[in-house]
Amino acid sequence: MSESELAQAPLPWAYGVPPLQARLRSTPEDFQVEEILGYDADGAGEHALLWVEKRGANTDWVARELAKFAGVPQVAVGYAGMKDRHALTRQTFSVQLAGKPDPDWSAFPHAEAKVLAVTRHSRKLKRGALRGNRFVLVLREVQGDRAMAEQVLAQIAARGVPNYYGEQRFGREGGNVAQARAMFGGRRVDRDKRSFLLSAARSQIFNSVLAVRVERGAWDSPLEGEIWSLAGSRSWFGPEPFTELLAERLARADIHPSGPLWGQGEPPSQGEAGALEREIGAANDDLAAGLAAARMDQERRPLRLLPKDLRWHWLGDDALELSFELPAGAYATVVVREVASIA
Repeated sequence: MSESELAQAPLPWAYGVPPLQARLRSTPEDFQVEEILGYDADGAGEHALLWVEKRGANTDWVARELAKFAGVPQVAVGYAGMKDRHALTRQTFSVQLAGKPDPDWSAFPHAEAKVLAVTRHSRKLKRGALRGNRFVLVLREVQGDRAMAEQVLAQIAARGVPNYYGEQRFGREGGNVAQARAMFGGRRVDRDKRSFLLSAARSQIFNSVLAVRVERGAWDSPLEGEIWSLAGSRSWFGPEPFTELLAERLARADIHPSGPLWGQGEPPSQGEAGALEREIGAANDDLAAGLAAARMDQERRPLRLLPKDLRWHWLGDDALELSFELPAGAYATVVVREVASIA
């Protein structure tokens, strides 16, 4: 099997083969994303904070066009996260005006994006300064077992889903992992692309570990030697004995089992969890060695993803609307994939 075929092979599901088949993104309005920043605007400062709605547009493109419109260099524009192109999204951009008056943002000359609101802030928006995203998705041309789908959705609401990296991380036909291997083998790439390829390599190892744990039924429960991710942060701790206190914290989603974001040295996990992670690392030794050589640190990512306020309702016989909130770094498509195979 080729690298591309391996990258596209279905990852195991938590609740069995999805009961529905459907289409997603029939129109951009069927995939709506609203960004949730981690803080409120100051109300004063040299940065204009723009609440922007874009349709079928790339985040980088919008940033470049905002810079041109304001007459500032592109480096003066910031945003917290990339948003899907094939979607209707609302997100915040910052534009450093440094004593310049605000342009007439309502005259921004692109149909693909419009400025909905403006306020002021003292600092540039930094990548990652994001609490999460709200999603409203519509599945169309739905076929399959509706009653079973509602059972799966109820399980997802109660238990969550495996926190896989979505296919967007791996590029067209999963090609980013093959490109990462080529880069580690000596092929030169530009700096921006290098960052994407390092992320793809890490994501491949993480997804491989999580896939085995899903097959073992241990993606939302601990293995011996577990490292715990603290919900809502990048902090982690362990390993330590699984006590009643840890079980209670796991049940209320204060902590989650975690998997490796590979880097220098050995992962901190031990016992059964550590043995699995080292086995997967050895099976991807070129990726692991490349990440170590790039001086990436060993970090952790939760194995469990709990959608907040998951709701669903049917829009007639063949359309299903889903709405939920996810933390930053999580993928809406890994929620959808548990209930529907997308054509």
